Amino acid sequence: MTRNPNMREAILSAAEILFSTKGFNAVSIRDIALEAGANAGSVTYHFKSKDGLLLEIYKRHCGPMNKRRIELLVAAKRVRDVQDRLEAIVRAYVQPAFSSSSDLAGGGARFTRLRAVMSAEGNAVVGRIIAEIFDDTTNAFIEAIEQSLPHLPRKTLVWRSQFLLGALYYTLVNPERVTRLSRGEADGADMAEAIEQLVSATVASLQAPDVNHFPGSQPASAAAAPAKAVNRKNARTDSSTK
Repeated sequence: MTRNPNMREAILSAAEILFSTKGFNAVSIRDIALEAGANAGSVTYHFKSKDGLLLEIYKRHCGPMNKRRIELLVAAKRVRDVQDRLEAIVRAYVQPAFSSSSDLAGGGARFTRLRAVMSAEGNAVVGRIIAEIFDDTTNAFIEAIEQSLPHLPRKTLVWRSQFLLGALYYTLVNPERVTRLSRGEADGADMAEAIEQLVSATVASLQAPDVNHFPGSQPASAAAAPAKAVNRKNARTDSSTK
């Protein structure tokens, strides 16, 4: 391959492509250098290690996105009506993920795919990077949602925020599935529609009653106990009739 005069950017782009398709563990510095038209020494010169390279990829995509999220969150928290405020908070989280899709070469879908692959690998290095890049921003959103839904425990809101993240990943990575399954009635690539659908579904999810506090409900472990007792009783009855 011919050498790219902007070697640092070439290495970043090559690593992003490889990490998003093969994962972090399966890609070597040599692989990245070959894809970038560089030598392995150039990779370590610019980024020290594969870990440093992945951290830089996250920073260049997520820095602007997180900054925009916080700007929108500050405005959302000023909304007086509680229902409108909750919708504004969720939109403040969702919208920058879509609007950032054209900020860099390769777009948001490729980076979102990389994030999904990294999360699935369960690599400790990746876990540290994700915590460093996202935890402060995510906590700010969870706290804002808590203020709008004070009757729900934080653990429930954390679960539901996690579900939002999964929906966001899949919406960005696989928009054609929406088009196919709707038989063409919906356009999965319509970002404005995707944002509104995701915000509406997430707000409804956040406002749902807590699973442990339905009227007459009981914890899953307690509900399971009578069923186990019945099963044991039935087992004794069956054995006595044999």
